[in-house]
Amino acid sequence: MAMRLVFPNCPASSSFSCSRSGHHRRVWCSASSLLPPATVLKKGAVDWKEATSHFFESDTRPIMLFDGVCNLCNGGVKFVRDNDHNRRIRYEALQSESGRKLLQRSGRSPDDISSVVLVEKDRSYIKSEAVLKIMEYLHMPFPQLSLFIKLIPLFMRDNVYDTVANNRYVFFGRSDACEI
Repeated sequence: MAMRLVFPNCPASSSFSCSRSGHHRRVWCSASSLLPPATVLKKGAVDWKEATSHFFESDTRPIMLFDGVCNLCNGGVKFVRDNDHNRRIRYEALQSESGRKLLQRSGRSPDDISSVVLVEKDRSYIKSEAVLKIMEYLHMPFPQLSLFIKLIPLFMRDNVYDTVANNRYVFFGRSDACEI
């Protein structure tokens, strides 16, 4: 048995459907008109991996998505940039148009600024996994430190991450615009 929802103010072909077998198909009705026809799948769905493939055509370095108005996040980007001597990571604010598209490529809402995201060509990481993966790209001792932190169960790491992330504006403040 399948369920089908149709969203108002979207083209007639835009919908969200799922079946009991567990196969889900998400459709982003607002984006299908912004992209070339090759990136639009049947019934208005957008293939975000294809739509954002140009980010990795000439430069395969991963992209770190961060909250551009968060002082903690901006400080984190500066820290990563200072410790990434080989410039192995690129940066993009979550609020930018490119950041919003890359969020959708990662299976997240384009308005979700709750987590740092590391987008690689074939995979994305969020929350504590993103932080640990970013550490692997930095110079010593950070890759080794990430190995030890991985010994902590994911649910515990993400719980700490969520606590800090949910209070980041209270503790660290926010800026009016992205500083990076």
